[in-house]
Amino acid sequence: MTDKHERKPFTGRHAAMILIAFFGVVISVNIVMASFALSTFGGTVVDNSYVASQHYNEWLARADAQDRLGWDKRVEVDESRHVRLIVRKDGAPVEGLRTVATLRHPLGRAPARAMRFVPAADGGLRSVEALPAGRWQIDLAVHRGADEARYRIDLK
Repeated sequence: MTDKHERKPFTGRHAAMILIAFFGVVISVNIVMASFALSTFGGTVVDNSYVASQHYNEWLARADAQDRLGWDKRVEVDESRHVRLIVRKDGAPVEGLRTVATLRHPLGRAPARAMRFVPAADGGLRSVEALPAGRWQIDLAVHRGADEARYRIDLK
């Protein structure tokens, strides 16, 4: 006896099912990836890249001036979730600093808010408000007289 297994013919129905399955997977993956992209993108980096390019040399000059100050900064979050800022020059704390700080969520999920600092006992500055839980980005402008330094720091 011969056990010859007979194959069923390949029909148009089979071809249609394969095409539907293939494009179903492709479209599903595209929808998932698009939803991830839209839910995590916080916005544009600059609104107009041409206008931003016109300020590039000015930004380089500010960065050089900031480097010439010789300030070393240390930013940390203490156990009570307050932000501590210590600015030193040649190992000694820099006195008489004023700060302008803006706290932002890195993905734009929470509105930006101002953060105030007060002098601390160690010669640094300590935030008045505690840092909310999660990841944050702080933009700091530190001033002493006409001197200015700007920092963007990621905090956890």
